[in-house]
Amino acid sequence: MAFVPRSIKSKAGPSTAGASTSGASAAAKAAAKAAAEKKQDRMKRLRELHLRRNEARKLNHAEVVEEDKRNKLPANHEAKKRRAEWILQDEEKRKEAEAKGEDYDRMKLLDVSAEEAERWEQKKKKKNPDQGFSDYEQASFRQYQRLTKQMKPDMEEYNRQKEKMGDDLYPELNSIAQGEYKDSEEGINRMVADLDKQIEKRAKYSRRRTFNEDNDIDYINERNMRFNQKAERFYGKYTAEIKQNLERGTAV
Repeated sequence: MAFVPRSIKSKAGPSTAGASTSGASAAAKAAAKAAAEKKQDRMKRLRELHLRRNEARKLNHAEVVEEDKRNKLPANHEAKKRRAEWILQDEEKRKEAEAKGEDYDRMKLLDVSAEEAERWEQKKKKKNPDQGFSDYEQASFRQYQRLTKQMKPDMEEYNRQKEKMGDDLYPELNSIAQGEYKDSEEGINRMVADLDKQIEKRAKYSRRRTFNEDNDIDYINERNMRFNQKAERFYGKYTAEIKQNLERGTAV
């Protein structure tokens, strides 16, 4: 064992202890820094997860709202919307044809085959046949269909209203459109002129009722015929068996 003087031993001791303390302090700082970086990374990922969760929640809520709106729409809403878009496209094509000096109806018929034309004609005949007077509700509905077919929409005004009102142009169950639209003076005058035309036409129009020669004659005059038709319309299904028994001669 080597002999070390006391003076040398006392001088070397504190420097060695200081070096070890500074090394431990540096290691602790490095560990603390690594832990802080790791915590910061975790917090960053946690914030990203929170943002993704909030975004997913917003998207889910928007989808639920859209689904609720779709469920509240009438069954033929999509068909009506497609019909309106088709009318707009048809009007644009018609304007382009007129600008070129072409007959749009003739140009459109060039793309229609004879079978399709015949099928459309038969469909047109079956679409709104005149079955005679049954009740005032059906008569009003037929008149409504006839008047709406005669209407020619103003596409420029329609586009302006569409840009102004947006989705409110197609009202839903909970839509409130009170006061958002005001009828124009031209539209009111057009409605008054159409009503006057209807009144004038109704005043001098008398339609002959359809007459079937094969029907049984169970009346003595025209007034009695109308009475029997009304009675048959309202009570025929209840008296059909009695009438058949009387015709066969088996009634009790």
